Amino acid sequence: VLYARNAHALRHPASLTKMMTVYMLFESIKRGQTTFQTMMPVSAHASIQHPTKLYLHPGDSIDVDTAIKSIVVLSANDVAVTIAEYLGGTEDHFAEMMTQKARELGMNDTFYHNASGLPDDRQISTASDLAILAHHLAYDFPQWFHYWSTPDFAYRGRYYRTHDNLIGRYAGADGIKTGYTGGSGFNLVSSITRGNSQIIGVVMGGRTAHMRDNEMIRLLDATWM
Repeated sequence: VLYARNAHALRHPASLTKMMTVYMLFESIKRGQTTFQTMMPVSAHASIQHPTKLYLHPGDSIDVDTAIKSIVVLSANDVAVTIAEYLGGTEDHFAEMMTQKARELGMNDTFYHNASGLPDDRQISTASDLAILAHHLAYDFPQWFHYWSTPDFAYRGRYYRTHDNLIGRYAGADGIKTGYTGGSGFNLVSSITRGNSQIIGVVMGGRTAHMRDNEMIRLLDATWM
């Protein structure tokens, strides 16, 4: 740890939750239980999630590759629940699986109650725990880490661009995830790779996306100097 301030303060992760949702999906692929071509069915519960979403309908299905891109780029809540139900049967059970995985990874202050990060007072994490998760996403699944730097994707004729403002604008930025709710403020986990070095930064509780991004850039600039 090169720098930390309030790293263990309990905060709402918002859509940073989806980092764990995708971790669980990658783990299923690595075990051979799922492939990138697997079609996941969309339930009524998944379809009624609040935006941001792909506006999937009950009875639709979505392939794993597209699902991952929609999580990384758009942060689609309906897709996060679709993944949860496919892997865990129900979103509630999947949230229990996510919390158990968090403990296995050493994320001792993280508790999941949904797969998307939509507001739930019981859903908490810390900057320290999310840095651990980002590290595991990079080193447990290096062959798929490129997904986190996806700049855009298209689905059913609509074009979506990443919410991560560092990608393509800050040297070496290659992911990972943004998040926002009214209770969480503006959150960002960033990975920067230059040469053989990788640094992971976590900023939580920004008042605006611009302030959050500037704080991340300030921290990264200081680290690389």
